[in-house]
Amino acid sequence: MKYSGIGGQAVIEGIMMRNKDNYSVGVRKPNGEIEVTVLKCKRFTVGKKFISLPFIRGIFGFIDSLVLGMKSLTISASYIEDDENVKNADKPRKVSFIERIFGDKAESVVTGIVMVFSMLIAVSLFMLIPYAASLFLRPLAGDTITAILEGLIRFSLFVGYILLISRMEDIKRNFMYHGAEHKCINCIESGMELTVENVKKSSKQHKRCGTSFIFFVMIVSSLVFMLIKFDTLILNLVGRIILMPVIAGISYELIMLAGRSDNKLVSILSKPGMWLQNLTTKEPDDSMIEVAISAVEAVFDWKIYYKENFSNIDTNLS
Repeated sequence: MKYSGIGGQAVIEGIMMRNKDNYSVGVRKPNGEIEVTVLKCKRFTVGKKFISLPFIRGIFGFIDSLVLGMKSLTISASYIEDDENVKNADKPRKVSFIERIFGDKAESVVTGIVMVFSMLIAVSLFMLIPYAASLFLRPLAGDTITAILEGLIRFSLFVGYILLISRMEDIKRNFMYHGAEHKCINCIESGMELTVENVKKSSKQHKRCGTSFIFFVMIVSSLVFMLIKFDTLILNLVGRIILMPVIAGISYELIMLAGRSDNKLVSILSKPGMWLQNLTTKEPDDSMIEVAISAVEAVFDWKIYYKENFSNIDTNLS
């Protein structure tokens, strides 16, 4: 496996693929056609020495990923909306309250609101609730055992949440597109020609997956909270929120190390996150793989990449 630098995520009926400063959003439209949009990334970590430092870059890289993810979801949703607008062309379109107030900036405002709301839910569900639940166990166990139990509660909540939402039909399809994204990147990084058949043979698990990142966040947070304790309930709750950037920075370095290294110890540490990906990735169908390939080819010349990294492989590429 050769590191390619490509990353991505599943979106609504499609896939986003990012390569350096460009990203593409490929979507299977309701009429069956594949539409691909290519745009430039605006990232915090580019051209700024302090922000690009190890551990610091992970904090801003995480923010970059959230912003890019929301933009990509918005783009993919617009294709579905456009199709609905065509079907209902004869009906007057209702202007929302936010559109009336913010005009052309309404989309950015909605994206910002959704991001903040999502972060609040995530922090409450996976940080504050596990801590509050662990307090009931503190009289029965010491601080170290309580911290471990808090981590187990956090992990159980995450797995339970994934299992719950995976019952929804739209989420099932999203997980299939997630699998197509991974399989496509694995196909490229293993030096196979990027075709539907070769992508189907590739693994749906990848070391640099966001699911693995979340697993590292849960492990790192348990260790950090075990070492850093405060005297009061309020300080412990606030501390968990304040320490989130530190935890994200450490987890980012771990996931990047895992994605670039074939070291046995690193591979062992990556195994639980890879197992967890079985919950968030499903085997895609051929039509989803076609979308993934289209999204990759819009921002990444895999033929040149093969010639530079797999010179010993006869790819028969012109």
